[in-house]
Amino acid sequence: MMTDREALVHKGLLLNYATIGYNAFEAVVSIVAGIVAGSVSLIGFGLDSVIEVASGAAAQWRLRADVDLFRRERAERGSMKIIGLSFVALGVYVAYESVMSLWNHEVPDPSIVGVGILALSVIVMPLLSRRKRSVARKLKSKALEADATQTSLCAYLSVIALAGVGMNTLFGFWWADPLAALVMVPIIVREGVEGLRGERDCADGC
Repeated sequence: MMTDREALVHKGLLLNYATIGYNAFEAVVSIVAGIVAGSVSLIGFGLDSVIEVASGAAAQWRLRADVDLFRRERAERGSMKIIGLSFVALGVYVAYESVMSLWNHEVPDPSIVGVGILALSVIVMPLLSRRKRSVARKLKSKALEADATQTSLCAYLSVIALAGVGMNTLFGFWWADPLAALVMVPIIVREGVEGLRGERDCADGC
């Protein structure tokens, strides 16, 4: 029979499997739709989903190391560093592509598929984030809390991207797409910086 902590770890693992599965699907659809339409915001959102998959994998590493204090702390630090660096890199990429698209007046095509996957993410991601955050707080894990925050971030980004892709698809406002991607950048970079700060904090105990 599982202890309360073991039950929480098991629940966290199941939630992460669900998140990884959905994010993988979300990433493939968003990136393909973004490439087809030439949409910076869709590609950026898809790459964010790729990082979410990596974040989920790091969280799995953390959960499976839970029984060993030394391995747990090492997994916490490694998870936070991976997550933080990935988000900073994504922020730089999205900023560059957005500015170049606006500067060169690159008009993306309408994307009904893009609108659909973003709308679905607006619904799915907040539900997963709330449940993951509850488990993270009970386990007192900064890495799992960060993973839940990034799932929540994915929901915010999906709203922003949906606004940009939707305005282009429905009204032909081409500039809304790269502008939406540019709006994502401060949020993405902030999460990366906070992840790196959390990785350093873990050195003092997680």
